[in-house]
Amino acid sequence: MIEEEAKSIWKNIQEILEYHILELGEYHLSFYNIIVVVLILIIARLITSNLAKYLRKRITQNDDPFDGKALALIQIGKYITYLLAALLAIRSVGFNITPFLLGSSALFIGLGFGLQDAFKDFISGLILLFEGDVVIGDIIEFENGILGTVKEIKLRTSKVRTRDGIVIFVPNSQLTNNRVINWTNSNVLTRFHVKVGVAYGSDTELVEKILLEVAKEDDAVNMKIKPFVRFLDFGDSSLDFEIHFWSEEVWRIEFAKSRMRFLIDKKFRENNVSIPFPQRDLHIRSSEVKLTSND
Repeated sequence: MIEEEAKSIWKNIQEILEYHILELGEYHLSFYNIIVVVLILIIARLITSNLAKYLRKRITQNDDPFDGKALALIQIGKYITYLLAALLAIRSVGFNITPFLLGSSALFIGLGFGLQDAFKDFISGLILLFEGDVVIGDIIEFENGILGTVKEIKLRTSKVRTRDGIVIFVPNSQLTNNRVINWTNSNVLTRFHVKVGVAYGSDTELVEKILLEVAKEDDAVNMKIKPFVRFLDFGDSSLDFEIHFWSEEVWRIEFAKSRMRFLIDKKFRENNVSIPFPQRDLHIRSSEVKLTSND
């Protein structure tokens, strides 16, 4: 009796699973196909989440920083997993995409021309993820002077947070094709400079001494490599100098430069060194104007 009820229940379940929700000619879609697709997507989701947790735990145990390259590996693993899951899901519903691809070749060619920029960004995203020239956490500077931290690298765009707290989405092709400075990939110490002009007749040796003192007094300046002063040129209105120094503070270096300019102005005032403003001499030549009359 119990066996017959069990067989009856199982038969009803089979009928429900094999019930055709959609029929198009020889193709049919059943509840069983939908359940298989859902299971494949759930398994793919579990694999990607556990992969990220495993890599984070493994890196933490080895006392290594969880850097952008590890995040790039996780991102690549997610894309591969989801791609395989999508292919298995399509195969599980019994849908053959080969005739569709062959019949739509002209359509894909048209889409290729229309989406060539998006395709270029997609390829650039793969290059960034595999080569690791720019990874999450890097401080980069664009040609227009914008400085920001890479927060996320996707297949088409990357998310960059600027010093002003503004989040911008940059096409990946700009990171691979344009000239971008990666401050993180540079040496730990980077050289910077502050430019200042003094009036003609100033004591140049005193100016050099003051600039070196200013550099030594700022905490952002690394004294492993000594700062130095360059006498740049005899300008139109000033004697132009530059104080060069090395620092690890790439992200906040503008604050250090501002502090140094405040201190330079203070020390110049204390030592009677003036910073000139542009001046122009105007020479007026007068000439006699003779008026004649025809009286």
